Amino acid sequence: MSEEIARRIAKRLREAGYEAYFVGGCVRDRILGVEPAEEDYDIATNAPPQEVMRIFPHTKPVGAQFGVVLVIEGGKAFEVATYRSERGYSDGRHPDEVSFSDLKEDALRRDFTINALYEDPLTGEILDPVGGMRDLKEGVLRAIGDPCERFKEDKLRMLRAIRFSSWLGFTIEPRTWDAIRALAHEVTTVSPERISEELRKLLTRRGRGRGVRLLHESGIMGHILPEVEAMAGVPQPPEFHPEGDVLEHTALTLENLHGAWPLDDPPPDPSWELALGALLHDVGKPPTFSIADRIRFNRHEAVGAQMAEGICRRLRTSNAVRERVVWLVKNHMVLKDIENMRKSTKVRLFSHPGFPELLELHRADALASHGKLQEYETALSEYKDFLSQPPPLKRLVTGHDLISMGLEPGPIFSELLSKVEDAQLEGKVRTREEALKLVRSLLEEDAVREG
Repeated sequence: MSEEIARRIAKRLREAGYEAYFVGGCVRDRILGVEPAEEDYDIATNAPPQEVMRIFPHTKPVGAQFGVVLVIEGGKAFEVATYRSERGYSDGRHPDEVSFSDLKEDALRRDFTINALYEDPLTGEILDPVGGMRDLKEGVLRAIGDPCERFKEDKLRMLRAIRFSSWLGFTIEPRTWDAIRALAHEVTTVSPERISEELRKLLTRRGRGRGVRLLHESGIMGHILPEVEAMAGVPQPPEFHPEGDVLEHTALTLENLHGAWPLDDPPPDPSWELALGALLHDVGKPPTFSIADRIRFNRHEAVGAQMAEGICRRLRTSNAVRERVVWLVKNHMVLKDIENMRKSTKVRLFSHPGFPELLELHRADALASHGKLQEYETALSEYKDFLSQPPPLKRLVTGHDLISMGLEPGPIFSELLSKVEDAQLEGKVRTREEALKLVRSLLEEDAVREG
């Protein structure tokens, strides 16, 4: 659908007497035989922004001073950008001076050769001003012109280089790699929101394990996620983790990670919440490292959950993403006890909306270490049984009932309600009368102990 609409936009520009080409990700991906993302159909033209807005009835000038106009067609927004050259990037992101130019100059201001390919939307002809076809065929990611200049123009391009290299499986050209390593410290000038979005794209597509290794090797990881960088070189007990240190284990976990739903046919890639949870699931290991009878990381999941909270806030993730990531990190070890877990505990766990993601994290975590999936298989089987059953019953006793019994709200409320709920989930009480009788019994036991 997006391709067809973009083609119509280009055709109308042509009919108005202007050039119009598909450019960037949609061209690259189509040549590689990959379905382009809906939002990747960008159009480059020699039509000035004012002309683009005149030709199309529904537009939004998101960056008209830079030559960028969104054309709204079919309920979708398509970026139409005027050919331009750029000079000076004093803020490390936006050009200080823009002048409209031709296709060749437009290609030279882009980031990587494989993203500077232009396709005639009417004939399919490919225009290749900077050697992008050669690099696509050879599997090389190469900055256009001087790599240091390209990265100083926009520091986020260093993260983009690692993302493209990881996702495509391309080698980063030596001069481009050297520039990334030399300028890695300058990534801190990029806003947290842009870093977060780039990490999301890196971690939710194939090659995410390699991406983590490249972030470490380039030096970027230490500047954007020092807590993850601290995992490098931290040893683990070899009887449980023959794969190596904590960072390598994390990269392998990400490599083994799939989507979490539906269970019988999981999508190939994880959600942002699951991917970030996997990246941070062992972030508490470096600060809890100790050696006693063997290497131990006592309470690393609790410590890690607190750290994950801070990291998500720093990355400016949404509240929903932060809460799910923290929950995954905090609970990523619980399924090791699945066979001895009380029924009430299982029901609460299975009822959590994040459980499918927790189950997938456990599977990937196990494959990245000892490789044993017995606990995963048990949890999966019991979870499927849980889903086939009617939903858990509503509470038989509420706080209002406790107040009517003469109790005042306080810590005892949650304790009593939790014990009644456990008994209900385990089938020990089935009626409201039985539940109230249990409450009175528990209160009598407390009175005896206090007496």
